[in-house]
Amino acid sequence: ETGIAIVGQSATLAPADKMLYALRDVTATVDSIPLIAASIMGKKLTADDDVIVLDVKTGNGAFMKTEEDAFNLAETMVKIGNGAGKKISAVITDMNEPLGFAVGNSLEVKEAIDVLRGKEVGDLNEVCLALGIEALYLSGYGDREYCKNAFLTAIKNGSAYNKFCEFVTMQGGDLSSYNNGEYLAEYSYEVKSNNSGYITEICAENVGLCALNLGAGRNTAEDVIDYKAGILLNKKVGDKVCVGESIATLYSSKPNLFENIAKTFIESVTISDKKPLKNEKILRII
Repeated sequence: ETGIAIVGQSATLAPADKMLYALRDVTATVDSIPLIAASIMGKKLTADDDVIVLDVKTGNGAFMKTEEDAFNLAETMVKIGNGAGKKISAVITDMNEPLGFAVGNSLEVKEAIDVLRGKEVGDLNEVCLALGIEALYLSGYGDREYCKNAFLTAIKNGSAYNKFCEFVTMQGGDLSSYNNGEYLAEYSYEVKSNNSGYITEICAENVGLCALNLGAGRNTAEDVIDYKAGILLNKKVGDKVCVGESIATLYSSKPNLFENIAKTFIESVTISDKKPLKNEKILRII
């Protein structure tokens, strides 16, 4: 069978990756395209997949803040893949607002499961479809329209979700926690709007920092991740909101964090009287 890599493999596959990360940190060159490309492609090529599909983010919530930088990174990685004899494609996608509604480890896994089960998760469905089409197309499955129909059929008939369950079972995983709600943190807090109007911006970078401070990430190497911590958005860019209406729900095992983080979250959301134009999520395919 043709191997397809859409998501990153463990850094243990490429031990030099830790050295590259350390070099990026100590030299303050975190957004260095050559180092990022080497880090990502080192893992992809070590896995030795025949087909590689890369999701290259751009926007305030991504390493590459501009579409030009994202294109340069994508082009560099595609050239590396081609040089190694791989069938490779890079899909440049917008990350100026959070993708989907979930931000945080277990919350995002649950949302991915929802997509596999055929539920509508807004722009996440759109990006997953684009990546899936590219994977099938590069594998020689058919033209892009045929691949699109095959992707949607696999979602609709349940075979995509069943294959995911098979993967989880083979690796000793247990999906029961996602079926009975155990993926949610013990405490939650509703972030309510101070204004009425249309949401014109939700800064992905700031929302990510809010999730990190709730426990979903690390501020230092010694921090312990709370895998159930995170944020569920109740509104997205373009949605209408009224004063007092919930924009998001915060989740954490530390309820004392909620009040300050809610204030930071509110500052990450811009509301105006005019409904904004829809942002395209799929910006370019290389």
